[in-house]
Amino acid sequence: MDRRRLVLIGLVLLVSSAGCLSNVDPAPTDNDTGTDDTPTDDFNEALEIHTINVGQADATLIIAPSGETMLIDSGDWPNDGRTVLAYLDAHDIDRIDHLVTTHGHADHIGGHAAIIEHYETERNGIGAVWDSGVPHDSAAYDRYLTAIEEHDVTLYTTQEGDEIPFDNEATHATVLNPPANSDKPDDLDYNGVVVLLEFGETSALFTGDAGADVEDRLLDAHGDDLDVDLYHAGHHGSKTSSTSEFLDTLAPQATIISSAYDSQYGHPHEESLAAFAERDIAAYWTAVHGTMIFESDGETWTVATQTNATTDPLALREEPEVEAEPASPPTEQEPIAARTTGVSLLQERRSTSPSAAVATGVIA
Repeated sequence: MDRRRLVLIGLVLLVSSAGCLSNVDPAPTDNDTGTDDTPTDDFNEALEIHTINVGQADATLIIAPSGETMLIDSGDWPNDGRTVLAYLDAHDIDRIDHLVTTHGHADHIGGHAAIIEHYETERNGIGAVWDSGVPHDSAAYDRYLTAIEEHDVTLYTTQEGDEIPFDNEATHATVLNPPANSDKPDDLDYNGVVVLLEFGETSALFTGDAGADVEDRLLDAHGDDLDVDLYHAGHHGSKTSSTSEFLDTLAPQATIISSAYDSQYGHPHEESLAAFAERDIAAYWTAVHGTMIFESDGETWTVATQTNATTDPLALREEPEVEAEPASPPTEQEPIAARTTGVSLLQERRSTSPSAAVATGVIA
């Protein structure tokens, strides 16, 4: 029996109604992420990344041109998925093809159980759940596993080298972490799921709560593949992540920070903001920009935000807080002002739903 199946047995034993998940299989592996033979038709529609404002937590919706969806994390446990479900409903998302659990902390999986319940009973289901296989002793994690078992949802324990499959051949989601043979098998953050998303010539990296030790490992194992456009800042913009060497290798045009305005942890930390500013990395913070939509045509990214706020990392805290209600109709705003960090003006995009963001710009 391989290591991943052994891990899954351990996960199931945490469920209060402990049983066996009959539909659990090892994740498929496909390391081919090249796009040389990608049909042109795959670029007819944009790929979208929706960073949902869930306060001191994470939740990201990805919509491929094929209409397939990936949800990476789901917000904190007190909210119980309400904000994310409202957003998904506003965008008429009928199915979650891939539900990615970066790790088991409650501020990342707090809405998982409710989302699984809703989509398995009221919508068109959950395609599969992708988990690191490291369990967490918490009520939120127990509810999450219970929902998987009760609704017979496919659960994959994933590891470095796996590809999360999309029908759209231009879209690639490659798992870069956890390692196959982890030196810290019980460490939630160290074994968190890191996803590299590529669409044509554009790319984005999602690192969950990865700290400096994970970043060092990623540099050693994948340094040549880590030149990305968008970087979802590790651990909500904590100084324990986003090391100088990591940022220098990534060389992102923009970073996305998901944390509360008055974070009890002080996120994003001043050290991280200074590091972004030193490298002219435009910073988008959910607490002041609100929910954001990044779109790629395969060559460039455009961004729309709920409010028109600065992207200067050192001036972010001077901006007012935006309410964490992404399903509410936004107020019309002016386009984001041009900055030397690469954000320039773009014609304002018409809102396509009540929750669409409206202040727009292009990332060169």
